[in-house]
Amino acid sequence: MRLSTVILPIYPWAEGKKVWQRAEELDFHAAYTYDHLSWRSFRDQPWFGAVPTLGAAAASTERIRLGTLVTSVKPFSPIAA
Repeated sequence: MRLSTVILPIYPWAEGKKVWQRAEELDFHAAYTYDHLSWRSFRDQPWFGAVPTLGAAAASTERIRLGTLVTSVKPFSPIAA
């Protein structure tokens, strides 16, 4: 059986790096995060973007699979020349 975990993107990276590395040490198959801004309990707390969080996690781990469950699409607005 393969087990995965969800790591909320609520940690400043000095702390978050340890959380992602610990998930790998615990031999989880995969770790996921997501952009989801409607959790009342986190309303007035930091919530970091999923893509930058996963990029940092990829640079800090070696074998755990990484993914996102929900990602907010941010529209691209080219600057008029």
